[in-house]
Amino acid sequence: MHSSKAAIERRQRFDQYVGVYHQDMYRYAAWLSRDKAIAEDVVQEALLRAWKSLDALRDESSARQWLLTIVRRENARYFERKRLETVDIDNLTASQAALLAEQPNEELDDMRQAIYELDDDYREPLVLQVLMGYSTNEIAEQMELKQGAVLTRLHRARAKLREHMARQ
Repeated sequence: MHSSKAAIERRQRFDQYVGVYHQDMYRYAAWLSRDKAIAEDVVQEALLRAWKSLDALRDESSARQWLLTIVRRENARYFERKRLETVDIDNLTASQAALLAEQPNEELDDMRQAIYELDDDYREPLVLQVLMGYSTNEIAEQMELKQGAVLTRLHRARAKLREHMARQ
């Protein structure tokens, strides 16, 4: 009886994390992968991995960061396994186009395109900071970098975006 109570509590704990952070996991995966379908696959794999290693999460306050780290690693594994072709931003699939624009807005479209075109090293910390609300310290921990490297990447990402937008 005791073990079934523990199993129920474990499931409730997991369901709570998923309920609170699923959207963040998906948004992050979509920005990393640049594809809605791939993001869904990555999140599903991340959820399986999170379930299996739930006992490794000791601090409730770090659940979001823990889950996003799993998403980041699953995304890397996905691309290591698939070796996918890159997609020309001008020839997007319907799911990719849906990620780029919900309503027509040329300036916003240009900014999204510029973000998608950034190298992963620059795009990822920018997305973590702007979209996910992470501090540079948290980004450094998430990406396993020194805070100075994160600050440099964020600065360069913004400079590249300003440069791109000035050409538009």
